[in-house]
Amino acid sequence: MRIAIASDHGGFELKGILVAHLAGLGHEVIDLGTDGPDSVDYPVYGKKCAECVAGGTADKGIVICGTGIGVSIAANKVRGIRCALVTSDVMAELASDHNDANMIALGGRTTTPDEAKRWSEIWLATPFSRGERHERRVALLNEM
Repeated sequence: MRIAIASDHGGFELKGILVAHLAGLGHEVIDLGTDGPDSVDYPVYGKKCAECVAGGTADKGIVICGTGIGVSIAANKVRGIRCALVTSDVMAELASDHNDANMIALGGRTTTPDEAKRWSEIWLATPFSRGERHERRVALLNEM
């Protein structure tokens, strides 16, 4: 799977850990920056990753800022993106199962490396439940 990943300075360290982890699992990882710990604007990186996913260059995307909140808001501004902020195993699973999230957001200051690895694996491994109610709701999201 091709996975785009981007972060601001608050997620830079965690991004590096996830890039190595996901590549080690056999995924093609597209690292969209930032490339260092200097302060940058999270909307730039959230948009960059979301456009990569929405445009089909990547199958899924992961964005990281200090809390994951700002970068998830930025990603969700791009048409066709369903980016879920993940803070637990259950949220990682349901992001795919119920919401067919094509991106997740994590907090570099609120998520441990082990949690980030586990949550990304859960999200990637969980299929979308193609039931009537879930498909209807995702269709409504896509129309927005």
